[in-house]
Amino acid sequence: MSTFRRPRELPGASLLFHAGGLAALSAAGLCLSALPSLAQESTEGATELPPVNVVTTTPKAKAAAVKKTAPLSPSGAPQQAAVEAASEAGLPAPGTRSGSLGVPTTAEATADIERTPGAVEVVPDTAYKASTPAVTIKDALDYVPGVFVQPKWGEDSRLSIRGSGLSRNFHLRGIQLFMDGIPINTADGYGDFQEIDPTAYRYIEVFKGANALRFGANALGGAINFVMATGYDADLFGARVDAGSFGFHKLAASSGGVSGPVDYFMAGTWQEQDGFRDHSDGESVRGSLNVGYRLTEAIETRFYLNANDVDQRIPGSVTKHAALTDPRTAAAGNVLNDYQRNIDTVRIANKTTVRLAPGTFVELGAFNVDRHLMHPIYQWLDYRYDDYGGFARITGESRIGGFANRTIAGLNIHNGTTDVRQYVNAGGHKGAQTVDAEDTSRNLSAYFENHFYVRSDVALIAGTQFLHATRERGVVFGATPGETEFNIWSPKGGVLWDVTRDWQMFGNISRSAEVPSFGESVASLDISFADVKAQRATTYEIGTRGRTEDFTWDLALYRANIDNELLCFTSNPAMGTCQVGNADETIHQGIELGFGAAVMKSMIAGGADPDKLWLTAAYTLSDFRYDDDPLWGNNEIPGAPRHFVRAELLYKHPSGLYLGPNVEWVPDAYYVDSANSLETEAYAVWGAKIGFDNGGPITAYLEGRNLSDKAYIASSSIATAADGTSALFEPGTGRAIYGGLQVRW
Repeated sequence: MSTFRRPRELPGASLLFHAGGLAALSAAGLCLSALPSLAQESTEGATELPPVNVVTTTPKAKAAAVKKTAPLSPSGAPQQAAVEAASEAGLPAPGTRSGSLGVPTTAEATADIERTPGAVEVVPDTAYKASTPAVTIKDALDYVPGVFVQPKWGEDSRLSIRGSGLSRNFHLRGIQLFMDGIPINTADGYGDFQEIDPTAYRYIEVFKGANALRFGANALGGAINFVMATGYDADLFGARVDAGSFGFHKLAASSGGVSGPVDYFMAGTWQEQDGFRDHSDGESVRGSLNVGYRLTEAIETRFYLNANDVDQRIPGSVTKHAALTDPRTAAAGNVLNDYQRNIDTVRIANKTTVRLAPGTFVELGAFNVDRHLMHPIYQWLDYRYDDYGGFARITGESRIGGFANRTIAGLNIHNGTTDVRQYVNAGGHKGAQTVDAEDTSRNLSAYFENHFYVRSDVALIAGTQFLHATRERGVVFGATPGETEFNIWSPKGGVLWDVTRDWQMFGNISRSAEVPSFGESVASLDISFADVKAQRATTYEIGTRGRTEDFTWDLALYRANIDNELLCFTSNPAMGTCQVGNADETIHQGIELGFGAAVMKSMIAGGADPDKLWLTAAYTLSDFRYDDDPLWGNNEIPGAPRHFVRAELLYKHPSGLYLGPNVEWVPDAYYVDSANSLETEAYAVWGAKIGFDNGGPITAYLEGRNLSDKAYIASSSIATAADGTSALFEPGTGRAIYGGLQVRW
């Protein structure tokens, strides 16, 4: 790998936090000091809670616990009945906590999330850590139906759920990302993936569409929450080494444990790669730490620290012909001006959890994020972000007139400023300054959701969210000042039916809203960010999920009627540059189907734990189109395939050996422009893996990807109108082999 020279003049992210973040953290501390008396009062006369027991869990036991998920039916029962029903199956009841008060285990998180009347999923780390390099979110979310994620360069990816954020040719919008329930997105709404380390997480929660109200999230694509382990469910020590094609090397280590009232978990990862394409080399160091302290049996406070140092070159989008005939070549302009995206980040947060009664929790928290973006592209962008905020949330179990009831309510504050400095990009170096501005974003959201069980197995759900958001740009020179304000209500209603212990059906009608970020403007139409309207949608959804010993399924059908969708307006079709404004009316509808099935059993090994041939598949149908648009009629909205299939067939032996092939298939090309004049190309790529994982202290894998070495288009930017000269396409990675070894004890 060539020596990486970061084109920066300022040091990395400061460990000193600004006054806003410190004030928020101080407020959390003041609240914390008052909580012990509150918790003590709330537990007077109640059954004494069990003591905190420090238990050393073996890796094998933890792996087995992940495979056993909570029964679906106890969600509607009164708390005691739910506990008894789950106890019969040896599984956690919804709302219970066996270790940390504020961070559920994987099984507990699964039990909680399945009380949502919509498409949601928990992806345990066992689904990807031991069998992939665990580098990108594609490694982790590849088999979640409805999630379209394709790598671009380094750890950056194009991520869309239900057609969210297709307007964004850079970064992310339309999906709210969280780390342990704390925002990753900036205050104005944009996000990226370079700060995400799949190696560090115990599980990932995916809330599709308007199903993320428990975080106060309210976006067309929903929310994704990346959750770290705690000392209660971590190994004392773990290490891994991975290596592979195109100069890929990765080292990671972690440690966790409990000592009296204190627990901790920390993880660190270093990786480098030359990259498949020219000018796509990168190197990164990421670290995560959380420390919990149990003040009493009913109160836990937890501190979080996350830091990232990422250097990454950008190969850029190319024409369709170049992507399919010479996929390794970078865009000439990217090489000439040394396009890069380098980030230093430090994130600090606190979350305090109080258990008022079994199943009833109060959470209070605050966070501060210091982010420095050094980004030579069309200009040399030098941005400093200071995001801060806090949250309060209560989740309560009760009975009303003899009926079970569950309430979730909360308040979020997420504010931030961005010091915007832009310079001429002179061959990757700063030239004359062109922009000096400051962007300020303020967001206050309040939300309420209630689950009323008309029967022990049927819940009626109603909720709403109110969002107050402001955006203000102050300019010294080089940009247009402006300000805007939004006040938006987004109600929802739904039903959840536990047909049996292992089978649920659900439906909901939900409103959602997305406030424009500072990146939304259309220079060619003289539209600034202050003139762009909020995107509004009404989504209708029905579905079912369930599991048996040899079959699991997850099915959702949805339709979203959208007003003022944030879509692409092109200022230079040949270059594929895209600026974002409002469309008129659009429709997003589709089918999300995921399942796993034991195709064959007891082929070599029989008994109580037989070998299996297990099929895992995820199918996504996406039908996104304009709705009688004055200009585009009923054209398809560009940027996502109509059909997307991911499948894997693994032979699993009880000794821990597994092996089998997998395939990624896009059977139809999809448009990359609103004029529907230029398409990608259909493709199918296949791979295979072999590995060993018996839940013990040593695991290993060997994985081959795109073994036929097919040239294909993995993702694309979008434009209003495009032709053969439009540089919109990101080639997929060629044949690659990866291998890794993990040790833990």
